[in-house]
Amino acid sequence: MNANNTNGPEVLGPNDGKWLGEYSQVHMNVFGTPLRVMDHGEGTHVWDVDGNRYLDFLAGIAVNSLGYAHPAWVKAVSEQAAKVAHVSNYFASEPQIELAAKLIELGGAPEGSRVYFGNSGAEGNEAAIKIAKLHGRTLTDDGSARIIALVNGFHGRTLGALSATWKPAIREPFQPLVPNVEFVEAGNTEALKDAFASTGSDGKGPVAAVMMELIQGEAGVRPVGAEFVKYARELCTENNALLIIDEVQTGIGRTGSWFAFQREELSGGIKPDVVTFAKGVAGGFPMGGMIAFGAKVADLFTPGSHGSTFAGNPLGAAAGLATLSTIEQEHLLANAEARGTQLRDGIMATGNPLYESVRGCGLLDAVQLSHPCAHAVMNWCLERGLIVNAVRADALRFAPPLIVSESDVEEALAILKDVPVDLPDD
Repeated sequence: MNANNTNGPEVLGPNDGKWLGEYSQVHMNVFGTPLRVMDHGEGTHVWDVDGNRYLDFLAGIAVNSLGYAHPAWVKAVSEQAAKVAHVSNYFASEPQIELAAKLIELGGAPEGSRVYFGNSGAEGNEAAIKIAKLHGRTLTDDGSARIIALVNGFHGRTLGALSATWKPAIREPFQPLVPNVEFVEAGNTEALKDAFASTGSDGKGPVAAVMMELIQGEAGVRPVGAEFVKYARELCTENNALLIIDEVQTGIGRTGSWFAFQREELSGGIKPDVVTFAKGVAGGFPMGGMIAFGAKVADLFTPGSHGSTFAGNPLGAAAGLATLSTIEQEHLLANAEARGTQLRDGIMATGNPLYESVRGCGLLDAVQLSHPCAHAVMNWCLERGLIVNAVRADALRFAPPLIVSESDVEEALAILKDVPVDLPDD
């Protein structure tokens, strides 16, 4: 198939088949069989090794903020790679310092705030959990302080982050996990109140932190509700607990604001104590981290209490600075707002009875399906050149690059309009 053809293949090409066969021989089977073997990308499109072109409405799971091969990103990474890529954290670099300062500025964090850099969202959340543990030691010295997380929340697969991740199927094989993590249902203010009130009963320690996503991405792009978030903030303030907002998926412009907590309809206007970030921050370079809001929280980390060899290295920091400056210069927050509205409205305007409703904010969106056939829909779209994500059996997730254009959305809608309603259930 010609590389200029918009549609993807209905069957795997010879090169895809060859490489996927070799993949299974050398990679542990933790991801299942990859859908395609990708070769290169440009803008919002990516090509596989057989030359088939795809419109990417997943962006590496909300990672490729600037799409593929954005000139500003390529220039920044190339120049930094030619200068110095890594120096270890025995030394600092100008890009590392500038990026941390920029994130504090964009987050509207107060004086005394500090950044910790990691390499992924899970690492950012691991750091936040360690901060919560250290804060818990200021409340009680017996290690019994608790972290409250949410049902259907997802914070990562490393052992600490997994301890605050709800999904039993991925938790249970690795138990026992980090102790003193409890789950309450998102939106249930009474359950949250009861969790705080249970301090002292059955030996339970005080609540050190509440940890949540404002939009539960892996649960199907579901907001937890501004009133619930406001109530959590009130309880945390009253009980000297930290409010940790996981912005790994929602941050860096994904919802049309730099961070989701800055949107009144998602957070009720609260200020967090800790924000974690990753995915889109460096436009495809592996980077994540945590912003501690104010010196009281930031000072909990002291020399030796945490660390990472690669985190915040000059190459990653240069990628991050290029990503953030391009989002500003190209007005991509406004674009996320406009294109997200176009996508959500356009899906419902197709009249396809498969689509019951849409939800989301900015360019983190989902469509609710009339029956649980999401994987069949995802594969049908892929065969026609559109990458979407079966986030749940009954829901598709969309997270295109922030550079996505009006015509890109129209192209995606033209494919989505024709998805058969009678595809088989997952």
